[in-house]
Amino acid sequence: MASPRRTFLAATAVGALAAAPPPTAGVPRPRPVTDRPVTARAALDRLLAGNRRFASGRPRHPHESAGVRRTLAAGQHPFAVVVGCVDSRVPPELVFDQGLGDLLCTRTAGEVLDEAVLGSIQYGVEELRIPLVLVLGHERCGAIAATLGHVRSGAHVPGHLELLVAEIAPAARRTRAVPGDWAEHAMRAHAAWVRDAIRADPAFAPAQVDAARFDLDTGLVSLLP
Repeated sequence: MASPRRTFLAATAVGALAAAPPPTAGVPRPRPVTDRPVTARAALDRLLAGNRRFASGRPRHPHESAGVRRTLAAGQHPFAVVVGCVDSRVPPELVFDQGLGDLLCTRTAGEVLDEAVLGSIQYGVEELRIPLVLVLGHERCGAIAATLGHVRSGAHVPGHLELLVAEIAPAARRTRAVPGDWAEHAMRAHAAWVRDAIRADPAFAPAQVDAARFDLDTGLVSLLP
C-alpha cells in the first residue's frame, strides 16, 4: 500500500502554491544567455546529445566562461529541469555536458518527492517557463538498495531515512516477483512513478515530463517507457 505521504503528493502536489499569485508577476523575465531550446523536444535532444559527448569522453563543458558568468549575474534562463538522485556519480550538469545557467536541478536520494522539490520544479516551469522536466534514475542506487533490504527484512528504518524508504517501497513491492534484477526493476518503476506523479499534477501542465535511466558503466542515459 502506498504511504499516506506518497498518496498526498500524487493527488495534490503543490496545489496551494499554484493557487497563489507568482511573486514576480509583471517583472520582465531574464533573456537567454545563448540560443536555448524553447520546446521540450529540442531540450531533450540537447540533453541527449550532451550525454553522448559525456559518455564518449568528448565533453565540451559549455557556458563556463567569465563572459557567461557576467551575463548570468543578471538572470537565468535554463532549458530543462532535472529531478535526480544525490548520488555523487550522477551530477546532471556533467552527465548531460551542460554549463552554467543551462539546467535547474533538484536532487534527493532516490529522486524522492517532497513539497520543497515540487515547489522547486514548479518555480522552473511557471516562473522560468522551462519546457522539459526529466526524472533521472540510475543503476545501483543506494536508496533503492536500502529499500529492498527493508522490504526483505521489515526492520525499522532509522531517522529521516524512513521517508525515503516509505516513498520507494511501493515500487519495490510491485516488482519483487518480476524475474531478473530486482533493484533494476524497482529503480525503473520508481522513476516512472515519480514522472507520472509530476505529470498528473496540473501545476506542471505547461511542461513535458519524461523519465530516464543513467548507466554507471557506459555513462549513457536512456529514456524509460
